[in-house]
Order: sequence, then C-alpha cells, then structure tokens
Amino acid sequence: MKSEHEFFPADALPWSDGPQAGTAEKILSRDESDPDVLTRLVRWEAGLDTSAAGVIRHEWVEEVYLLQGELHDLTLGRTFRAGEYAARPPGMEHGPYRTAGGCVMLEIRYRSAAAKLRP
Repeated sequence: MKSEHEFFPADALPWSDGPQAGTAEKILSRDESDPDVLTRLVRWEAGLDTSAAGVIRHEWVEEVYLLQGELHDLTLGRTFRAGEYAARPPGMEHGPYRTAGGCVMLEIRYRSAAAKLRP
C-alpha cells in the first residue's frame, strides 16, 4: 500500500534525478514493499528522446496526466499536450517518445486486482 500523506505542498519537495537520463522526479507517495507502485511528478528535459529504448511495456497500471509541455509519440505520430490523459493496463505498448520543449506529468502506478490474482 502507498504511504499515507495528508495534504502537503508538493512544490516544496526537491526534484531528484529520475531513473532515465534527462528526467527528474518528485515521489509523492510510494509502496515501500513494491517500489514500482507510486505516485510522482516527472519532468522531462527539452530534447529528450526515448527512441533508443524502443517501445515501452510494464507490469503495472499507469495513469499519466500532462501538466505542462508536450510529448510526441513516435509510434503513433501524435503530439500530446498539457491537459491530456492516458490510462494504460499492464503490458500495453506505448512510446517511444520525444519532447522538443520538455514536459511535466503526474504519473500514478498501481497493480490491478486482476493481475494480483494471476499465478
């Protein structure tokens, strides 16, 4: 289960290096027993291109809301902008991405109940 927090000023948290070069993150809440389960703000630097990593898939549910900037999906040939939202079930292919001007997004990850029941 994610850690408990009452309202707090997320802007007061420092940015730390993200898991990928060119990214920074603010972890808002995390499940210490399952570090992939978290809620965070993620900032991508201008010019970041994830095409070398290829298409992305993961084992958790992911919800993403773009707060600032833009994100171009190289597979779909579409650019997504602030105010747009994505919900991805485990295993859903997405990306790779490129951002010309950078972006900030809210990312929420969790395990689905159906995935927990699978052997």
